[in-house]
Formats: sequence, C-alpha cells, structure tokens
Amino acid sequence: MAHTDSIVFGAAGFIGRSLVAELLRTGHTVTAALRAGSQDRLRIWLDEQSVDTAGLTITTTDIGEPDLALGDTVDGVRDVYNAAALMKFGLAADVARRVNLDGAVHVLEWAARQPDLRRIVHITGYRAAGDGGTQDYGDGAYEASKVEADLLLRRIAADRDIPLTMANPAGVLGPGQYFGLSDIIDNLWQGRLPALPGSADTFVPVVDLDYVARFIAGLPTQPDTVGKSYPLLDAATPALPELIRLVADHLHVAAPRFTLPTALVRRLPRAVTNADPEALSFISSDRYDTSDSDIVARRLGIGHPPVSELLRTYADGIVASRNGTVAPTPKSGFRGGTWLVGEQVDPEYVLLHGIPVDSDSWAEVVRELDAPTLAADLPGLGRSAASTQSTGDWMADLMAPVRTRPVIVGHSFGTWAAVEFALRHPDRVSRLVLIAPAFLQQPASRLTGSHLAAEVVKRMPAATLAARLGIPEGPTIASAVANLRRPGVAQRTFAALRAAGASRDEIAAKLARVTVPVDIIVGSDDPLIEPTDRPVTTIADTGHYPQLTHPDQVARVIRGEGASAATQYAEDIQTSSR
Repeated sequence: MAHTDSIVFGAAGFIGRSLVAELLRTGHTVTAALRAGSQDRLRIWLDEQSVDTAGLTITTTDIGEPDLALGDTVDGVRDVYNAAALMKFGLAADVARRVNLDGAVHVLEWAARQPDLRRIVHITGYRAAGDGGTQDYGDGAYEASKVEADLLLRRIAADRDIPLTMANPAGVLGPGQYFGLSDIIDNLWQGRLPALPGSADTFVPVVDLDYVARFIAGLPTQPDTVGKSYPLLDAATPALPELIRLVADHLHVAAPRFTLPTALVRRLPRAVTNADPEALSFISSDRYDTSDSDIVARRLGIGHPPVSELLRTYADGIVASRNGTVAPTPKSGFRGGTWLVGEQVDPEYVLLHGIPVDSDSWAEVVRELDAPTLAADLPGLGRSAASTQSTGDWMADLMAPVRTRPVIVGHSFGTWAAVEFALRHPDRVSRLVLIAPAFLQQPASRLTGSHLAAEVVKRMPAATLAARLGIPEGPTIASAVANLRRPGVAQRTFAALRAAGASRDEIAAKLARVTVPVDIIVGSDDPLIEPTDRPVTTIADTGHYPQLTHPDQVARVIRGEGASAATQYAEDIQTSSR
C-alpha cells in the first residue's frame, strides 16, 4: 500500500502531468492514478522535465468503476485532484458521460471516504460553471458532460459536507496542447483561415499551463477556497480578432480581415470553414470575473506571464509540431521572420539547408555532432518569411547574437549564404564546410528535371518528391512537402533556384577570395564539375544530399576529423575538370 499525501487522477494528461510535476517539485508525495498503459508515457515526460520522481507512486485506475479499481492500494491521502476527462469533440454521449460525469462522481465519492481528506479539487472547463442541469447532448457531448457534472458535483459536496473546490481553466496554453485554439492557429499558418467565426468582441480566453498547475496545487492550502469555483484565465487576453492578428504578425502570415457570425458558420460546409461545429459553442463574447482567482493567486505568489509572449511561444509550438502531428524540435521558433532551431548565442556549428528541404534536414547530423548547433530556414523557404534583405544582410542578422566563432555549414543553396558571411566576416567564422555546393556542380533542377510548375510540385506526394531527389522518405521529406504546400513557398523555392542559377559564377569567384579554411563534401553520384583548390571529400553511393544518407560521415568532416570512411579525390576532380 502506497502512503501518499496527494493523488492525481488523469495524471498522464496535459494538465495532470504538469500538476504531478509541480507537486513533486514542492515536496509532496504523489500517487499518479492512470489508465492502464499510460505509465511509461508519464515517466518519460517527467524525465524529460528533469523532475525528481523519488516521491512518486504510479497506480492504475478506472474512474468508470465506482471503486475506481484502486482497492486498498492508496493510504494517507489528504488532497485529491481530478484531472481525468475526455477532452475531445465528437464524443458519443454515453462515452462522455461515463468519464466526465459518472467518473467525476466516482472520484468525489471515493475521496469522501478517505479518513485524512483535506480537499478534493475537480478540474473542469471555464464555461462549465453555471446553472448546469440536464444538458442537450446533441449540441456536443464534451461540453454538455462537463457542465452537467459541475452542478452535480457541487450539489453532492454541499449535501454531504465534502471539501470540494472547482478549478475552471480556460484555454490552457503550453507544450503538448493541441485542442481548440491550436486548430485556429494551424489553419492560420496553413493559409486556410479566410475569416474568423464570431464578432469583433469574441473572447476566447487563454491561460499559461504553469500558472494553472501552481494555482491548482496550492488550492488545498487555502482553507477559504472550499465550496468555491475559480475561473483560471488571463483577463488581459485580447478579443479573438486581435489575438489572431498578434499571432499572424509573429508568424509573418496574413490575418483574416473579416468575421462571420457563428450562426452563419454553422450553416456552411465544414470543408469551407475548417471549423469543428462543436468548437463553435466556445465562440462567445462572454467575460468572466476572475477577482477571487486573482486574490488566491497573489497569496500563492503566482502571476500570469505577458499574454503576447505566451501566444507567440504557443504558436511556435504549433508550427514546430505541425499541430501535434510530429514531435516538435526542441528550442525552435521564430526570431523576426526567420525560423530557428537550437542554440542562438553559443553554437559550435551553424547549419544552412538547401532546396527544397529545411532546417529539419540536419536532425541526424546534429545528433552525430552532439554539440550546440544553430540551424535556420533560409528566407522565404521552409517556415521562414520572405525577406527583402540581401543574403549577406540576412546572415548578419542571423549571426548578430552569436558570441562564438562557429563552423558554418551550408548545403547546396545554403552555401551561398555561408560563403557570403565568411567573406564579409572572416574573424567570426572558424571554418566553412560546403556540402554539395551547387555553384560548382552540374546546373540542373533536382526538383523537376522537366521544369514542372510550382503548383504541380506543391501537390506532389512525399514518395514522388523523395524519388526525384534521390533520398529516402522520412521526416525531412514530410516537412519539405508540408512547407511547399503553404501559400507562396513553392513559388519562392523556384524563384530561389532561378536566382541561384544566375549567380553561379559570382559566388564561385567569392569562394576564391574566402580566407578561412574550407572543406567541401560531395556525393559520388553528384560530383563537382568546376575546379577548386579546396579539399574535397567524396562520399560513395550517394548524390546531392549526403547529410541525409550518410550523416555520420558528414558529421566527421564537419568536426574536422577527415573522411575516414570516405574517399578523397580532389586532385582527380581538378585534373578532369581542366
């Protein structure tokens, strides 16, 4: 039997896991009550957050059962937190009720039987508190089940003198939250948000995940919070149109100029609106009194971060994870209009991609390097916004915060920027590594081979694009395809190819004047055709993207360890070129 002072139901969920982490960090012993199969997910997440789990016990539960399937496995509980819920649109009514209503009642009644109980905190939605009562589940089982449960729990607690507190978070923003606002931001990023539902006064409040976890963890320490409900939201959240404009400015995309009444949006086909009908019930101009919540927060010593900063960080996470469809790259986001990944101040290596891939194409090389790196999406390509700056000026801005003297690595089109910076600022570069420098290779479009239009390429399946580029399918191609399908990216990619072709001789002449050490890497199937006096490493059995096919060999050259598994034949190339 585990002796614990706190138990968290739904401990592997978005709020539940952060609550577990907060309780452990503040010295509590915690039992995480999880559905079977969720244990590893919680442990991995806590480990990634560097949380000391010495005070953690994990047990399985089923809140659909009256005894929660816990038996006598837990002892000494003072504080019970219920973060268990099905948070999903499109739920069947019986499924939503079993967890969000019946399960909540089972947790409340189990808590009431604990001899050392100090408090039960039930976590529900910010729109749940109200008159409650029987709900019309035809309008959406998720919200209906939460609203009905709110009234029922408060009524049972009052009748039986159970020390219950309700926490009512609004749209909780933090890593891993892909619900509600995330879909609006993703549609904005993809160019699929021609108008906003609602009006100029629509209010979709947000709140920081860390604020929510610290507030909820502290509620049992405040005796006067029994029997009360606390809306958790940042009252400084701007109205929805202004919120989306703020996010659009950060992402460097166009914000929708119009709003449409929700009654009209409901009548339009979902393929046109990209709006979940159930989500429209959250589109409202209602405001919420947070004065009691603010008093408790001040006692606990917590406050909201600036809402603009919270929104920008959250939007970066949506872009990095493609709205939860892939694992986000750590330390990634926008600075200005440029998408950056990694260490921005003290990198040992700066990585610049080629066409049509993006900074994700360096993932395997970064793992091999095992050192601080900074990778950037080139202007107008990948996730970066178009820029009117010259290549040299863009590189100067990219490198402005850098305090080290890194190795700058460029692949294909990325070699243009690498050479420009090394020529202008040799004192700030330790070495250049140029991978498949296209200006010294056969001038051909590896995207098309037959001058396919940008509109065709942007609709090309990942497998087809990978085959044309001669690289394996995987995350790099998936990211490239996702980028090319965003408005304007395919067109800018082809424009960059044309500009590169017109400046081959110019950049080759600039390379000849670079004074820092330079190493060149090529694949045996994509050799140099122009002479060079720089050392050349040729990697066998690959083409224009050796960093994708042979990242270990590429990393060795980048580290300056030579090409132990590759073949050096710079002299042969120079001889044949002459």
